[in-house]
Amino acid sequence: MQQHNFHVKLELRIDWSEMDHFMHVNNVSFFKYIQASRVNYWERTGLTEMHKKNNIGPILVSCKCDFKAPLFYPGTITVQAKVDVIKNTSFCIHHQIIDHNGQLAAEAYDVIVMYDFNKNEKTAIPFEFRNEIEKIEGKIF
Repeated sequence: MQQHNFHVKLELRIDWSEMDHFMHVNNVSFFKYIQASRVNYWERTGLTEMHKKNNIGPILVSCKCDFKAPLFYPGTITVQAKVDVIKNTSFCIHHQIIDHNGQLAAEAYDVIVMYDFNKNEKTAIPFEFRNEIEKIEGKIF
């Protein structure tokens, strides 16, 4: 079931090259859509710029996807994302892939760790990043 409390959305066109032998979108493409959504969320919060400035940024630890319905060419999708959990050094993004008819095609969950690439170790989530997430999500974590 599609949820409506997702504030970050990305519309994508399904490309013919994403089809598999069975004439539906290949499961690998679903993970590309999720990746696009994840990066879109990071850009929206300023995380990409923060990484460029001080070499502290995200590392994907886990990505789980539950496939609910097939996708087909031609078509468009909306991938919507929200942060469900923020811990000291990690956070979780929940994604939904919605087809052009408004039906849920897949649901995915990322676990992401903040990493200091200067020290080669995980680090606490920066206040500025947490603050941007809280603004987007409209709640305090």
